[in-house]
Amino acid sequence: MYELGLLDQFLKQPHQEVRELRAVVNGQVVPIADFTKLPTRCKFIAFMPQWDFLNFLATRAKEFPDFQLLMQHEVIDLTFDHQRVTGVRVKTPRGELEIRADLVIGADGRHSIIQTRAGLERQDFGVPIDALWMRISKKQGDPKQSFGFFERGKLLVLLDRGDY
Repeated sequence: MYELGLLDQFLKQPHQEVRELRAVVNGQVVPIADFTKLPTRCKFIAFMPQWDFLNFLATRAKEFPDFQLLMQHEVIDLTFDHQRVTGVRVKTPRGELEIRADLVIGADGRHSIIQTRAGLERQDFGVPIDALWMRISKKQGDPKQSFGFFERGKLLVLLDRGDY
């Protein structure tokens, strides 16, 4: 954010700053990461809900005259000129249309149509994990930190969101 010139505006958004991570591993509290020692402008990780972060980026990007954000557009195919990708076909609330682009970025998840149609081979890193997200209310004296609990192949992560 600093290198993009957006840091000051970004830090005005509601977020939580995590300067260190600790975990309980088999009953022992251990430090996992200390971000205060990083050679960066901000010595912390900023947590905010993904939708707030994306809204922030979209708002800043709209300041560029050539930027266009299309919402509710699902990529259903790539378009080609011989071997070169020239754009995408999308499904919208008003029907299908073709969008030509010099650059196409596939950000459509694990089962990417873009990746498949472009003939790119997917590489899996790590192991599959199921996540159950829940909101737990905080009490007055609860610590203000994110924490992880690891024991015999099981994991529980608490992310401090300020009020929950």
